[in-house]
Order: sequence, then structure tokens, then C-alpha cells
Amino acid sequence: MTLVASIVALARALRLEVVAEGVETEAQAAALRALGCHQMQGFLVGRPASREAIIPFLRWHARAHAPA
Repeated sequence: MTLVASIVALARALRLEVVAEGVETEAQAAALRALGCHQMQGFLVGRPASREAIIPFLRWHARAHAPA
């Protein structure tokens, strides 16, 4: 945890965005949020999906976030 805290602090000092990868539990997510890391990915956020499952989501996302 000390290493993670150091990385988050360094990134914040350099005004970089921090994205934690491999987050699998709510306890890990809570610890990261406490350190100031609010962007994360991993099994907690979303499981791997097949091409057939992800394409409709990507199409929806593109329409929902298209410039007006």
C-alpha cells in the first residue's frame, strides 16, 4: 500500500491523472479512493465481455456521447 500511495502522490504532484488497474474488491477501491485515486478498472468495475456483448454497448456509448 505504501508503494501505491507513493505513486498516487507523485502523479498528483505532477498533475497527472491516475487510473488504478486490476481492482477486484470494494476494499481495494475504497483504499484507492482514500488515497485520491478515483479512476479504476478491473473485475470490480467490469468483467471481460465477448465481442458480441460489447459491440451494442460501444454503439450505444458512441451515440450517447456524440457531439450535438
